[in-house]
Formats: sequence, C-alpha cells, structure tokens
Amino acid sequence: MEKIVISLGGSVILSEEADVNFFKKLTNMFEKLCKKYKIYLVIGGGRTARTYIKLGRELKFDEKSLDEIGIDITRLNAKLLTNILRTSNKKIPSTTSDAKKINKPIVVMGGTTPGHSTDMVGAELAEKVNADRYIIATNVDGVYDKDPNKYPDAKQLKKISIQELIDEYGTGWDMAGKNVVIDGPALKIIKRAKLNTYVVNGKKLDQMEKAILDQSFNGTKISV
Repeated sequence: MEKIVISLGGSVILSEEADVNFFKKLTNMFEKLCKKYKIYLVIGGGRTARTYIKLGRELKFDEKSLDEIGIDITRLNAKLLTNILRTSNKKIPSTTSDAKKINKPIVVMGGTTPGHSTDMVGAELAEKVNADRYIIATNVDGVYDKDPNKYPDAKQLKKISIQELIDEYGTGWDMAGKNVVIDGPALKIIKRAKLNTYVVNGKKLDQMEKAILDQSFNGTKISV
C-alpha cells in the first residue's frame, strides 16, 4: 500500500469561517482514499495561529513562546479533524516518530517543536515512513513566481526544482507564523530525502485528489 503524507494548511481547514459542507466533503474524500492508501495528515495553524502570534509579538513574547502558541493551534485544528474522521487516531501525537507507530488507515497530527512550520513536520514524517508522495495543500494553486495574493500578474510554476526553491528562500527559519508556501527547513528535508513533492490548492478537493492519485493536477511538481 502506498503511503501519502499531506501537509494540510490551516487556511484550508479554517478560513474566514467554518464551512461544514467543505469539512464533510474533505473527510469523505480521505475516508474513501484510505482504502487504497495509508494517509498521514499534518495540520497547520493558518490564520488563527498567525492572529495569536501577531498579538503575542506585539506583547513582546519571545520567538520560542510564539512558536509554541502556533503549535498548540495546529494541534487544536488536528483534533477538530480527528473528531470528524471515523478511521483516524483520536489522540494527537507530539512527534513524527509517535505518528509513525499509529496503526490507523488515517493518521492525523499537528506541529511538534519550535523552529519550523508544519511543512517541515510533514517532510520529516514523509522521510520517516518512506512516503511515495508528499503533498503540500495550501490556499493557492501551487508555487508562483511571486505572491499571487498580492500580485495579480503572478505566474504559476508547473514545475520547479528543489534547488531553485532553496536558492530563493534558503533553509532557515527566522520567525514564528511566517507565511510562505514551503518553509526553509522543509526544503532541506525534501532535498535530502528526495521526496516526490506536489503543491496544490487544498480548497479544490478535485485537484488535491488528483495529486494524491498521482494524476495530472493543477499545481506544482517539485523536482528533486
């Protein structure tokens, strides 16, 4: 059975408001696909985490404390999802090693330790379980040459090499709540582990399903 690790952005789980219909469609898709694949879901913090982090930064919290707040939000989001899924773990693991040991068709977790985003957690987990594909499901249609939320003329990149991304963004992590398509520490692991990595819009469930099935999808393939 193939193993698929999906880093599901918090912006996909909760955007402006809770969308019950989307949640039902999302969980139905995973319940269907877990009959064919072992699925690992790493849930991000999204806007909720960034709101808390922004407030904490204005109150002069240190970066480690801000990271820990963000991690707590990711685990809360993960807990929300596990209560909807019928075939997943209910207790949220705190490390990727613990997640690897869970014998469920769908394994759900959030963040782990300060110093990186859940993208890196997903990459680390994908390396540990020897995943066939690592999918980063965000709120845009893949990787662009610049932020599509700010620049209307941003161009989608159907393919890009991991080295090009590293050259552009580096492999470091300098602040909690940083809103990038893929964080630096994740890029480092993707390169090291030679992970087949796809970036797709998680709000477009038909495209995410195609990426999981390794079919042609609207998004970005990262070559390693």
